[in-house]
Amino acid sequence: MKEVMAFIRTNKVNKTKEALANAGFPAFSCRPCLGRGKKSLDATVLNYIMEAGELPVSKVGEAFTETARLIPKRFFSLVVDDEQVDLAVKTIINVNQTGNPGDGKIFVIPIQETYKVRTGENLL
Repeated sequence: MKEVMAFIRTNKVNKTKEALANAGFPAFSCRPCLGRGKKSLDATVLNYIMEAGELPVSKVGEAFTETARLIPKRFFSLVVDDEQVDLAVKTIINVNQTGNPGDGKIFVIPIQETYKVRTGENLL
């Protein structure tokens, strides 16, 4: 078994939940989180856009150039059989891929043991 962990944009949560359920993954956890990737917004590009009148000059614009700015994301976690990993990953990518920085990240890690709390039964 594997855990598929995905960090996605907040506006993609409902479509991701629906797509996972439709693909046969009705059980998962989802919670809000804050994070950032490696890429930061180029201040010169932002200044050009603001000077062109496409964005108002404000504290919001300044905040976009902070190097340590944390972005709201959603964290999905689901545990799947080894042979279901590709389907789970492809489902998440199909819904969330826009081709832009910030689309998210997916991590797949092995599950060594699983227990049912109610009975104490080892499920592996």
